[in-house]
This record gives sequence, C-alpha cells and structure tokens, in this order.
Amino acid sequence: MKKYILIFALSFICIHVANASDPAFEKAMSKQIQAMATIQTLEESQKVSNSFLRISEAQPEEWLPLYYASLLQIESAFRFDINKDQAFDQALEYIEKAKKIAPENSELTALEGYAVMGKLSVDPANRGQNLTPEAMQLFGKAIALDRENPRAVLLMAQMELGMAQFFGSGPEKACGVARMGSDLLQKEKGKINESYILPTWGERMASQFEKVCQ
Repeated sequence: MKKYILIFALSFICIHVANASDPAFEKAMSKQIQAMATIQTLEESQKVSNSFLRISEAQPEEWLPLYYASLLQIESAFRFDINKDQAFDQALEYIEKAKKIAPENSELTALEGYAVMGKLSVDPANRGQNLTPEAMQLFGKAIALDRENPRAVLLMAQMELGMAQFFGSGPEKACGVARMGSDLLQKEKGKINESYILPTWGERMASQFEKVCQ
C-alpha cells in the first residue's frame, strides 16, 4: 500500500513540475510581457491585456496572466483618459480571481493595494479616511508575506509620500522605505533571465523617488 501511495505522490509531483515549467505557457507570457514595455496607447494596452486574459482562459490554474491583466488596468487608469474607477474595479476583479488560484501571494496582495491606492487617488478628500488604512494594510501584508518583494516596499513608500504631502510633512520616512525598495530591485536583477516571467517592474517608481529624495 505504501508503495502505491509513493508512486501516486511522485506522479503528482511530476505533473505539477511539468505544468509549472510549461514551455508554451512561458513563451506566450514572455511575448506579452515584452509587449507591455512598448505600450504607447490605450488600444495597445487593451490588446495586450486581452492576450493575457486569453492565456488565463487556456491556463486557468495560473495566476500570472490575471496579475498582468490587472496591472495593465491599473497603469491604463493612471496613463490614459478613461473611467478610472471602472479600470481600478476591473483590476480588483482580476485580482480576486487570481487570489483563488494563489492565496496569500505577496505580489497579488501588493497589486491589490496598488488598485486601492488608485481608487483613493480619484477622490482623496472623500476616500482618504477609508481607503488609506486599507491600502497601507495590504502593503504591510504583502511585505510580511515576502520581505524581499520590491514592489510591495516601493508601493508602501508611495503611500507614505502621499500622506506626507497631504499633511505637509517631510518625505524622510518615505525616502527611507523607497531606498529599501530600490535595493531590493537591484538584488532581484540577479534572478532575471530571458525566461523569467514573474513580476519585475518598479524601476520607474524607484527613479521617481530619486528626484524627491535628493
């Protein structure tokens, strides 16, 4: 009996590893991740987002396609003249689906905080009291789940900076957190290769802090 249990367990592990390193999935993801870097218009953003959603439909056990589709919704809301609330809500919907696949995931938790921060930015006077602690809690949770996640740390720094500007205080605390995030980004670069499809963004946010934190 133990022998059969062992065979079953080994078979399950082999199947899991095979799915985790599916060349077709990685190739499709890499193509769209590269396309993200060239987006200049809303139409291009929607096209890439739809491609990620098609990958998600083909690979429903993978959280990354939904992650990137959500990220594109958030970035589109900040970059283009669209219904921002609608875009942030769509992002949150994708994140909820992804969280069912990968619960307690630092990247997804940080991205959820990013979407909440976006909704806050639409109407800070009326939403600040409710959404500020929600975003801070999500960033704190993302950091607790993975203390080497540079995006969670940089987004926390962004919230700290926003609060400092709102209350008329200095950026020192935000800058300290941002420097930690920048250091983590540099450390992360050692893991990245051509087939790396996990999130790596954050350089633009880090460079914006360099102007504030001189």
